[in-house]
Amino acid sequence: MPPRSELAPIVVAVTGLPGTGKSTLADAIARKLVVPAFAGDWLLGALKPVASALVNVDRATQLQTYNGLLKSLLVRQAILGQSAIVDALVTDDVAADWQSATAEHGASFAVIECTCSDERLHRQRIEGRVRGIPGWHEVGWDHVARMAAEFAPLTCDRLVVDAVEPVESNLAAVLGYVERS
Repeated sequence: MPPRSELAPIVVAVTGLPGTGKSTLADAIARKLVVPAFAGDWLLGALKPVASALVNVDRATQLQTYNGLLKSLLVRQAILGQSAIVDALVTDDVAADWQSATAEHGASFAVIECTCSDERLHRQRIEGRVRGIPGWHEVGWDHVARMAAEFAPLTCDRLVVDAVEPVESNLAAVLGYVERS
Protein backbone atom coordinates (compact mmCIF):
# COMPACT_ATOMS: atom_id res chain seq x y z
CA MET A 1 0.00 0.00 0.00
CA PRO A 2 1.36 3.47 -0.85
CA PRO A 3 2.13 5.84 2.02
CA ARG A 4 -0.83 7.87 3.29
CA SER A 5 0.68 11.01 1.69
CA GLU A 6 0.23 9.45 -1.76
CA LEU A 7 -3.43 8.59 -1.16
CA ALA A 8 -6.50 10.79 -1.09
CA PRO A 9 -6.49 13.24 1.81
CA ILE A 10 -7.88 12.13 5.13
CA VAL A 11 -9.37 14.14 7.97
CA VAL A 12 -8.80 12.56 11.37
CA ALA A 13 -11.00 13.77 14.23
CA VAL A 14 -9.41 13.01 17.59
CA THR A 15 -12.02 13.36 20.31
CA GLY A 16 -12.63 12.53 23.95
CA LEU A 17 -13.04 14.19 27.30
CA PRO A 18 -10.33 16.54 28.56
CA GLY A 19 -7.40 14.64 30.03
CA THR A 20 -7.78 11.51 27.90
CA GLY A 21 -4.74 12.28 25.77
CA LYS A 22 -6.48 13.58 22.65
CA SER A 23 -4.22 16.61 22.20
CA THR A 24 -1.06 14.58 22.76
CA LEU A 25 -2.24 11.95 20.30
CA ALA A 26 -3.51 14.48 17.72
CA ASP A 27 -0.15 16.26 17.78
CA ALA A 28 1.73 12.95 17.44
CA ILE A 29 -0.43 11.92 14.45
CA ALA A 30 0.09 15.31 12.81
CA ARG A 31 3.86 15.07 13.26
CA LYS A 32 4.00 11.51 11.94
CA LEU A 33 1.81 12.24 8.90
CA VAL A 34 3.26 15.75 8.43
CA VAL A 35 -0.16 17.39 8.27
CA PRO A 36 -1.69 20.33 10.14
CA ALA A 37 -3.46 19.80 13.45
CA PHE A 38 -6.31 22.13 14.35
CA ALA A 39 -7.02 22.23 18.09
CA GLY A 40 -10.39 23.41 19.30
CA ASP A 41 -9.06 24.83 22.57
CA TRP A 42 -6.46 26.91 20.71
CA LEU A 43 -9.24 28.23 18.47
CA LEU A 44 -11.30 29.18 21.53
CA GLY A 45 -8.28 30.86 23.12
CA ALA A 46 -7.80 32.94 19.98
CA LEU A 47 -11.46 33.95 20.12
CA LYS A 48 -11.19 35.11 23.75
CA PRO A 49 -10.90 38.81 22.78
CA VAL A 50 -14.37 38.64 21.19
CA ALA A 51 -15.82 36.30 23.82
CA SER A 52 -17.90 39.10 25.34
CA ALA A 53 -20.00 39.04 22.18
CA LEU A 54 -20.76 35.37 22.82
CA VAL A 55 -21.64 35.71 26.52
CA ASN A 56 -25.34 36.28 25.84
CA VAL A 57 -25.46 33.57 23.17
CA ASP A 58 -26.96 30.23 24.16
CA ARG A 59 -24.72 27.16 24.49
CA ALA A 60 -26.12 25.50 21.33
CA THR A 61 -25.18 28.55 19.24
CA GLN A 62 -21.72 28.67 20.82
CA LEU A 63 -21.13 25.01 19.94
CA GLN A 64 -22.51 25.52 16.43
CA THR A 65 -20.08 28.42 15.90
CA TYR A 66 -17.14 26.44 17.29
CA ASN A 67 -17.90 23.37 15.17
CA GLY A 68 -18.54 25.52 12.09
CA LEU A 69 -15.17 27.23 12.39
CA LEU A 70 -13.35 23.93 12.72
CA LYS A 71 -15.36 22.50 9.81
CA SER A 72 -14.32 25.40 7.59
CA LEU A 73 -10.64 24.67 8.32
CA LEU A 74 -11.10 20.98 7.51
CA VAL A 75 -13.02 21.65 4.30
CA ARG A 76 -10.32 24.09 3.20
CA GLN A 77 -7.67 21.40 3.65
CA ALA A 78 -9.79 18.91 1.68
CA ILE A 79 -10.27 21.46 -1.13
CA LEU A 80 -6.48 21.80 -1.28
CA GLY A 81 -6.20 18.00 -1.49
CA GLN A 82 -4.45 17.91 1.88
CA SER A 83 -5.06 15.90 5.03
CA ALA A 84 -5.72 17.39 8.46
CA ILE A 85 -6.06 16.42 12.10
CA VAL A 86 -8.64 18.03 14.38
CA ASP A 87 -8.43 17.87 18.17
CA ALA A 88 -11.90 18.60 19.56
CA LEU A 89 -14.75 17.14 21.56
CA VAL A 90 -17.28 16.07 18.92
CA THR A 91 -20.65 14.36 18.78
CA ASP A 92 -21.92 11.81 16.29
CA ASP A 93 -23.79 14.59 14.45
CA VAL A 94 -20.71 16.79 14.17
CA ALA A 95 -18.57 13.87 12.98
CA ALA A 96 -21.18 12.99 10.33
CA ASP A 97 -21.37 16.63 9.19
CA TRP A 98 -17.58 16.97 8.93
CA GLN A 99 -17.33 13.62 7.13
CA SER A 100 -19.96 14.63 4.59
CA ALA A 101 -18.46 18.08 4.02
CA THR A 102 -14.91 16.84 3.53
CA ALA A 103 -15.99 13.85 1.41
CA GLU A 104 -17.45 16.32 -1.10
CA HIS A 105 -13.84 17.31 -1.77
CA GLY A 106 -12.38 13.80 -1.93
CA ALA A 107 -11.20 13.34 1.64
CA SER A 108 -11.76 10.22 3.68
CA PHE A 109 -12.59 10.60 7.36
CA ALA A 110 -11.67 8.76 10.56
CA VAL A 111 -12.70 9.29 14.17
CA ILE A 112 -10.38 8.41 17.05
CA GLU A 113 -11.97 8.43 20.49
CA CYS A 114 -9.63 8.82 23.44
CA THR A 115 -10.75 7.44 26.78
CA CYS A 116 -9.17 6.80 30.17
CA SER A 117 -10.48 3.66 31.85
CA ASP A 118 -8.74 4.49 35.15
CA GLU A 119 -10.65 7.36 36.80
CA ARG A 120 -7.89 7.98 39.35
CA LEU A 121 -5.31 8.33 36.57
CA HIS A 122 -7.70 10.51 34.55
CA ARG A 123 -8.19 12.85 37.47
CA GLN A 124 -4.42 13.00 38.12
CA ARG A 125 -3.84 13.87 34.48
CA ILE A 126 -6.31 16.78 34.72
CA GLU A 127 -5.10 18.08 38.07
CA GLY A 128 -1.42 17.77 37.19
CA ARG A 129 -1.32 19.52 33.84
CA VAL A 130 -0.74 23.06 32.69
CA ARG A 131 -1.34 23.49 28.96
CA GLY A 132 -0.65 27.22 28.76
CA ILE A 133 -2.95 27.90 25.80
CA PRO A 134 -2.99 31.69 25.28
CA GLY A 135 -6.40 33.13 26.15
CA TRP A 136 -7.77 29.80 27.38
CA HIS A 137 -8.34 28.53 30.91
CA GLU A 138 -6.98 25.41 32.55
CA VAL A 139 -9.69 22.85 33.23
CA GLY A 140 -10.41 21.04 36.47
CA TRP A 141 -12.14 17.76 37.27
CA ASP A 142 -15.50 19.56 37.62
CA HIS A 143 -15.18 20.66 33.98
CA VAL A 144 -14.57 17.05 32.89
CA ALA A 145 -17.71 15.97 34.76
CA ARG A 146 -19.76 18.71 33.04
CA MET A 147 -18.46 17.68 29.60
CA ALA A 148 -19.22 14.00 30.33
CA ALA A 149 -22.79 14.96 31.23
CA GLU A 150 -23.23 17.31 28.25
CA PHE A 151 -21.88 15.10 25.46
CA ALA A 152 -23.57 11.77 24.68
CA PRO A 153 -21.27 8.77 24.16
CA LEU A 154 -20.22 8.28 20.54
CA THR A 155 -21.82 5.52 18.50
CA CYS A 156 -20.24 6.34 15.11
CA ASP A 157 -17.60 4.17 13.47
CA ARG A 158 -14.36 4.92 15.30
CA LEU A 159 -11.22 3.58 16.87
CA VAL A 160 -11.19 3.80 20.67
CA VAL A 161 -7.84 4.14 22.45
CA ASP A 162 -7.25 4.19 26.19
CA ALA A 163 -4.88 6.63 27.89
CA VAL A 164 -3.72 3.91 30.30
CA GLU A 165 -1.78 2.48 27.33
CA PRO A 166 1.52 4.10 26.30
CA VAL A 167 1.18 6.93 23.78
CA GLU A 168 3.42 5.01 21.36
CA SER A 169 1.06 2.01 21.41
CA ASN A 170 -1.99 4.20 20.85
CA LEU A 171 -0.20 6.06 18.05
CA ALA A 172 0.68 2.78 16.32
CA ALA A 173 -2.96 1.63 16.57
CA VAL A 174 -4.19 4.97 15.18
CA LEU A 175 -1.74 4.98 12.27
CA GLY A 176 -2.82 1.46 11.33
CA TYR A 177 -6.47 2.49 11.51
CA VAL A 178 -5.86 5.64 9.44
CA GLU A 179 -3.92 3.64 6.86
CA ARG A 180 -6.95 1.38 6.39
CA SER A 181 -9.43 4.30 6.21
